[in-house]
Amino acid sequence: MDDVQMRTRDRALVAGALMLGWVALLWVLEAIDLATGHGLDDHGISPREPGELLDIVPAAFLHDGWGHVASNSLPLLVLGFIAALGGLRRFAGAVLTVILVGGLGVWLTAPANTVTLGASGVVFGLFGYLLVRGFVDRRPLDVVVGLVVAAVYGSLLLGVLPTDSGVSWQGHLFGLIGGVVAAFALRRPTAPRALTP
Repeated sequence: MDDVQMRTRDRALVAGALMLGWVALLWVLEAIDLATGHGLDDHGISPREPGELLDIVPAAFLHDGWGHVASNSLPLLVLGFIAALGGLRRFAGAVLTVILVGGLGVWLTAPANTVTLGASGVVFGLFGYLLVRGFVDRRPLDVVVGLVVAAVYGSLLLGVLPTDSGVSWQGHLFGLIGGVVAAFALRRPTAPRALTP
């Protein structure tokens, strides 16, 4: 096995371990939430209350029941794994951007007297990030990855429409926007072109 194959294998192992750990954490947090009579749900985002800005980050890790965490687990695992293959620092920057942009968007636009929580904003953000990353970086392999992600998860885009009053389309929409912002903010520098006489 040559060095490139070893680096690719190691990167895949790290990305897989990271995402399995993340998804496991979501399930553990939901178990704690249920054991405490939904005591963690207070850390969801209540819109336009200044103190709630501190809950933007924890809200992305909390859910409203087993069905909620289950529906987010597989797409988070898959999309997170693919995104993390591009490097952990870049992945961390993308996720943080998605959480902050998505959470702030929810805080500004969600209906009054609601509480928004869940990893679906991150799922939509990773979808948006992977969708445009290859075009922004001008990397053919990442363009192909984005097209495959679009083919497999393209139906996610319906989640940005206000069709279900019990689902935060704001979290989905602003998470998606956060992913696109992250792709541009974290784009890889292009190599300078050689000047010809």
